[in-house]
Amino acid sequence: MHFLSPDLEAYAELNTSPEPSYLQELTAETKDNVELPQMLSGHLQGRFLSMISKLMSPHLILEIGTFTGYSALCLAEGLSTKGKLHTIDINTRLAGMVDRYVRKAGYHDRIHQHLAPATEVIPTIGGIFDLVFIDADKPSYCNYFDLIIDRMRPGGLIIADNILWSGRVLSPESEMDSETKGLHAYAEKVKTDDRVENVLLPIRDGLMVSRRK
Repeated sequence: MHFLSPDLEAYAELNTSPEPSYLQELTAETKDNVELPQMLSGHLQGRFLSMISKLMSPHLILEIGTFTGYSALCLAEGLSTKGKLHTIDINTRLAGMVDRYVRKAGYHDRIHQHLAPATEVIPTIGGIFDLVFIDADKPSYCNYFDLIIDRMRPGGLIIADNILWSGRVLSPESEMDSETKGLHAYAEKVKTDDRVENVLLPIRDGLMVSRRK
């Protein structure tokens, strides 16, 4: 489902700052060689993530769901001088591609790639999170929130992707599959959690931005 017409989407991208050349290369390679290339964040969403990161200048970023590394590279653009980004995925097949582009972008000493279930990795990462991006298996979004919320600094942001899920979150609950139910449950969970304030942005497939009070 397109929430904007293709012409308006193109206009939005035309009036958005360009992405670095290595991200253009990564996008092309993902589309040509990787299954489900639509999972890549893309130009408009990527520039939004980059801008949020630059505004925050985070010391510690956590990304749950790496795919081919596009969003990690966007988020890394705003890291503070000694900042680190930890990105987690279970797809070992794409790890080499991710590493190649991390090195091309010059972030090989600042982006740490973990290849294991996020529920196992997150407790091993020390520190307080400034910024978290959730874009992994949808039924686990609520579990990820529970794992990180008490490790967020006041004013820190949790950004969860795909919350609109091409409009499927409006289906009757009896017709929802497990992914749709997981996303709907996440939206309901953060809406009623008094530790955060939220805004659901209709950027691409829906970004839920939650600020830790």
